[in-house]
Amino acid sequence: MTPVNEMTLLRPDDWHVHLRDGAMLQMALPWTASTFGRAIIMPNLDPPITTAAQAAAYRDRIRRVLPDGSRFVPLMTCFLTDETDPVEVARGFAEGVITAVKMYPARSTTNSAAGVTNVRRVYPVLERMQAIGMPLLVHGEVADGEVDVFDREKAFIDRVLVRLRSDFPALRIVLEHITTAEAVDYVQDAEGPIGATITVHHLMINRNAMFAGGIRPHMFCLPVAKREGHRLALRNAATSGNPRFFLGTDSAPHLVRDKESACGCAGIFTAPVALELYAQVFDEEGALDRLEAFASLNGARFYGLPPNTETVTLVQSAWKPPETQPVGREQVRVFCPEGVVRWRIAPTD
Repeated sequence: MTPVNEMTLLRPDDWHVHLRDGAMLQMALPWTASTFGRAIIMPNLDPPITTAAQAAAYRDRIRRVLPDGSRFVPLMTCFLTDETDPVEVARGFAEGVITAVKMYPARSTTNSAAGVTNVRRVYPVLERMQAIGMPLLVHGEVADGEVDVFDREKAFIDRVLVRLRSDFPALRIVLEHITTAEAVDYVQDAEGPIGATITVHHLMINRNAMFAGGIRPHMFCLPVAKREGHRLALRNAATSGNPRFFLGTDSAPHLVRDKESACGCAGIFTAPVALELYAQVFDEEGALDRLEAFASLNGARFYGLPPNTETVTLVQSAWKPPETQPVGREQVRVFCPEGVVRWRIAPTD
């Protein structure tokens, strides 16, 4: 096979990203906006985005930070709680303010204390969402302290997702940032409208990365990275061409001091290198011809949106990204496990 040194694809979208707010938003947003045409913006701020009005206000803050001339479109989500009003969700969707609803099991990840305590409590919301075709985005882990942290995704599928999809077979569901072979198998085989996002860091690292020579807090995320067999299953899924799998970085910046603390935050900041590292993974798997579908087509199709019309060109060229990005007087570490990236986005004229 002739090596590919350059490729052009339709501008991709990021179907799962954390932009934060304030100074962190000002740092993180330009990286996402310079690469992706659209992005699904996570609502787990502090306090979370739980209403259409809050989502619209957050969208306005994002738009004010965008560089001049940017065509980036933030797609807003609503944080699901036990008290979420189905009428409020439907109104936000009808008005084009809220694209999807995000379900976090309570205390499952960053800023999720207000999340769902029992999925049956939100059945009225899910019923309305199914009726209007509104997607539900799921952080697929149980928060049960008795379940091993490495088993929480599988437990969520077995305990929650199977029953939920039986009760709402037409509900459009995205199982976010999947990390296990069991999740791959479930998404591939399930009937009805379901998809899954896959992060680049879960394609590149397994759980050993957190313990290489000591504790590596910048490799800690939730869902946590799993065994090597699961990483390989994710790579097979992402590069398979199956339209149910699509790009979602789950890029999640935290200050270095908050990662390197007695109780370090979960999250990996990949936005400055995300598309380039996805290209590297697809190249390693001999599947560069399937990158455009994964990055630019599958997610748009699931959300019922047209693909972007602009293009992005990637060239094979090794470079060393910055180790950190400044936020005021502090820093956020950039994910780059090998120290160098082997693909680069070509500058536009």
